[in-house]
Amino acid sequence: MNAKLSVFLTGLLILAVSCAPAEAPPAADAGGSGLAFIGVNLVPMDSEQVVAGQTVLTREGRIVAVGPAESVDVPANAARVDGNGLYLMPGLGEMHGHIPGPDQPQQLTEDVLFLYVANGVTTVRGMQGRDGQLALRDRVNAGELVGPNLYLAGPSFNGESVTSPDTAIERVRTQKSEGWHLLKVQNGLSVPTYDAMAQTAHEEGIRFGGHVPADVGLIHAIESGQETFDHLDGYVQYLADAEGNLDEARLAEVVEITREAGAWAVPTMALWEVLRGTIPRETVVSYPETKYMPPAMVEQWTARVDRALGDPAFDAAAARRLIANRMRVLTALHEGGARIMLGTDSPQVFSVPGFSIHREMERMVEAGMSPYQVIASGTRAVGEYFSNEDDFGTISVGARADLILVEANPLEDVGHVVQRRGVMVRGQWIPEADIQQRLESIAASY
Repeated sequence: MNAKLSVFLTGLLILAVSCAPAEAPPAADAGGSGLAFIGVNLVPMDSEQVVAGQTVLTREGRIVAVGPAESVDVPANAARVDGNGLYLMPGLGEMHGHIPGPDQPQQLTEDVLFLYVANGVTTVRGMQGRDGQLALRDRVNAGELVGPNLYLAGPSFNGESVTSPDTAIERVRTQKSEGWHLLKVQNGLSVPTYDAMAQTAHEEGIRFGGHVPADVGLIHAIESGQETFDHLDGYVQYLADAEGNLDEARLAEVVEITREAGAWAVPTMALWEVLRGTIPRETVVSYPETKYMPPAMVEQWTARVDRALGDPAFDAAAARRLIANRMRVLTALHEGGARIMLGTDSPQVFSVPGFSIHREMERMVEAGMSPYQVIASGTRAVGEYFSNEDDFGTISVGARADLILVEANPLEDVGHVVQRRGVMVRGQWIPEADIQQRLESIAASY
């Protein structure tokens, strides 16, 4: 993935964005009386249920009361949102996202952060650390900028940045002391270097996840305590023969190993279809959400797709087989009880922050997951993964007030998550009219 990351970063570096300043963050519910959603159909995500006629009271960024409308004491001067006929669900998590660094245009950074929130993504695990991102995280989490809650991996461990066990040990300790939330594993690490990283990470109490270096291999990475396997990295390589046929017996074994280890898969299925050329060019270049990204970046994405499809070595049948194998692996992991979290690797080639989440959820349904299971992978599961950091991912008293108000039952169709009436992040309520106004401003700026 180094090459595609280079495309992303290069696209950012060449931008010269001149836009009006971002709108100030909306008023939070931090004033003493809070904000109440009155009479909603509650989708708490603690189990597969919808509870009608509920009121949810938030105050100072937290959920402070949940119950039947007649039983929740809403202060007279609290703000109120009429939820009659609407559905209230937890905010979603993007578990493989990217955040522009502070050396990029400030407007681009603010736009990317807002695009996540605009689509109900209230938590992002940033998977490419850069200087200054920790300060940006603190500004966002303090409410100075409208953006999701950020949990950030440090600069990656790869074959160029970490060339020996000693450098791995030093880098782990440095990133732990600097305050990064996890270590990002990329390709190129030798087994001794990977092992030194893993052992030191366990000693220092910092988690690690991402890719599977070729020399390390999937099984060794799982056994070493790598927590997340992003893009299903390592699975097809371990399971497929030279003709691309999966070994079903081996698949069952590795699913069991994954489940027993408590490892998480972050599939990024929709992106891989674009990267491998199995979605027609005319389809991806017409994605309407590209209007919210800088034209120079979209042009680079288009050029990459054109190069891949125009390469004489491009094998459409092999590409389709790879995507089918990835879908088979995801289905097997799901059916075998392995843990799965929602992620899309945005911004990326035609993977626009926030918008890509909806495309990814549809792919997960195609892999055999129910709407409830897909939404759980982006809500309750994300909260479980970050349970050492905060309480969120379900609608319960004490949880962080990250919420999405939608018009139809998301447990019937994941597409209903798009039908928003507004988003709340850390207790800041943003009505859909305000979201659309800001989106129009972003599109107009390009």
